[in-house]
Amino acid sequence: MASNDPLLQPYKLKHLTIKNRIMTTSHEPAYPEDGMPKDRYRVYHEERAKAGVGMTMTAGSAAVSRDSPPVFNNVLAYKDEVVPWMAKVADACHAHGCAVMIQLTHLGRRTGWNKGDWLPAVSPSHHREASHRAFPKKMEDWDIERIIKDYADAAERMQAAGLDGIELEAYGHLMDQFWSPRTNTLDGAYGGSLENRMRFSLDVLAAIRKRVGEEFIVGIRYTADEADKDGISEDDGIEISKRLQKSGLVDFLNVIRGHIDTDPGLTDVIPVQGMKSAPHLDFAGRVKEATGMPTFHAARIPDVATARYAVSAGLIDMVGMTRAHMADPHIVRKIIEGREHDIRPCVGATYCLDRIYQGGDALCIHNAATGRELTMPHDIPLAESKKKVVIVGSGPAGLEAARVAAERGHSVTVFEAASEPGGQIRLTAQSPRRAEMISIIDWRMAQCAARDVEFRFNTWAETGDILPEKPDVVIIATGGLPHTDVLEFGNELVVSSWDIISGDVKPGQDVLVYDDAGDHAGLQAAELIAATGAKVEIMTPDRSFAPEVMAMNLVPYMRSMQDKDVTFTVTYRLRAAAHEGNHLSAVIGSDYSNLTKTRDYDQIVVNHGTIPMDDIYFDLKPLSSNLGELDQAAFIAGDPQNVVSNGEGKFQLFRIGDAVSARNTHAAIYDALRLMKEV
Repeated sequence: MASNDPLLQPYKLKHLTIKNRIMTTSHEPAYPEDGMPKDRYRVYHEERAKAGVGMTMTAGSAAVSRDSPPVFNNVLAYKDEVVPWMAKVADACHAHGCAVMIQLTHLGRRTGWNKGDWLPAVSPSHHREASHRAFPKKMEDWDIERIIKDYADAAERMQAAGLDGIELEAYGHLMDQFWSPRTNTLDGAYGGSLENRMRFSLDVLAAIRKRVGEEFIVGIRYTADEADKDGISEDDGIEISKRLQKSGLVDFLNVIRGHIDTDPGLTDVIPVQGMKSAPHLDFAGRVKEATGMPTFHAARIPDVATARYAVSAGLIDMVGMTRAHMADPHIVRKIIEGREHDIRPCVGATYCLDRIYQGGDALCIHNAATGRELTMPHDIPLAESKKKVVIVGSGPAGLEAARVAAERGHSVTVFEAASEPGGQIRLTAQSPRRAEMISIIDWRMAQCAARDVEFRFNTWAETGDILPEKPDVVIIATGGLPHTDVLEFGNELVVSSWDIISGDVKPGQDVLVYDDAGDHAGLQAAELIAATGAKVEIMTPDRSFAPEVMAMNLVPYMRSMQDKDVTFTVTYRLRAAAHEGNHLSAVIGSDYSNLTKTRDYDQIVVNHGTIPMDDIYFDLKPLSSNLGELDQAAFIAGDPQNVVSNGEGKFQLFRIGDAVSARNTHAAIYDALRLMKEV
């Protein structure tokens, strides 16, 4: 039966009919191997294709030239060997009726010289990009000619691979480095006037058309407003859009607003949690109105309602839900089946992108199967036999274990000492800016409720509570408690970051936040203290503060604290604390020298991670069949656990998440998924 849902209507782009209006925009998850999109890359896109997404745009920033070094582990589109690998991706997605394109680019100055072939970055000026720090070579005429040919070669390769089209990137990359007066200082035909600054892009498009013909689809994802002084203005961007339309060389526009050469700029283009959803959607609509072109857009469109509005209001033709599909690749299937309530929400944590920008691969903070489709399931299969599973703790690890066990068809009981589920997530979500994190818990509670998981809150589980359940499997997911016993003396004088975040301890007026864990809790506590008007010093023994928070998530913290009395001190270690009259005297040293100095504060807050709450695990260990032993090889492979070291034991016993050691939300959920999927 045909649907009236605007999101499920087909869209005709040139000769290509896209079966619905939902797409994943180009992004580089950093899954290539030796620059090639091999099996891991293919199945990542195939998972979304088989669940019904209309189009998948692969390979954010596939490199067209050797002097566009793969700083994000990019697909190397300048190599002929990419063709058969991309053909496999295209064939796999086409088999499910999903259109496939790829984004081609030259990074210009947005890269480093010490990657790939160690060639200098190139750009239309010597101006360095703050994020990647390379001082580029100012391009010569032969550089321009060579790179134009490289674009055409890469486009021809993608046509040979059977893709439906290509998209060129012009936001923060070489093309718009030519466009922007703040990054183009060339003289002559490619510098000066807007006509000259656009010449490089139009020459590239003409060379591509000459190679691939008129029918092959070619689009461009570009900034139509850099939102920065001396850059491309909104008026400039509308004019650029009109010139692209008038050229006849472009089949669709994919609109971006902002600049990405700094962490704050990038975060405004791709907002994180606590920031406005769909902030540039109306602007994309203005571009569509001005040009009449097929218009695509994506920028924090995390939910179906916003996506539906974007299309139904005629603002855009295709809506990108890229991070949302990392959280749940089955969005379209669930819409079709009337199961929107089952969609795993994107909470805007942006763990995915922050990992990429720190040289890692993209992972979703609460879907551990994303990027691991070769070994981890998105759909949990039923077990061959039903078991009784008892779980202690209902933080993210415990709830993921309960969800997966229940989907396997097991009978599940969860003990929780608190009155509500959530563990550290509930603490985190007390900050209004991070309130979306509670969806990690709420979604799992809804999934458990639908599968009759039994919860016993306000119950401090002991051996006498668990044994009467006659469990086959017991999972200890009790998490940890703040570890503040880190000083040579004076440990009793400090409070934890949790004390501040929870409101159990009132902030002082002159506060030292000593953070050598480097995670959100330290900055979250500092942010709350600073908001009271207190003087705050954030100190770390590391060479940079809060490294676990990472670039894009750091931006909101800095914006909230930089206008307050907050200082950041690196490379100093808090050694001890003592009472000194009405104040606390902090003894401060350094790992770099024998320096010792003292400073007075009225409160010292320590953020040093957690230590496991594991008493119940050790109480149960001698009663278990495996004596708590985890077969690491099986665990890594996602295979069943078959250790039997105690013939008298009646149940298997495992612990996961912070009940083992302090890590993060993703690690806790991954522990639970790869253990429980085979129980």
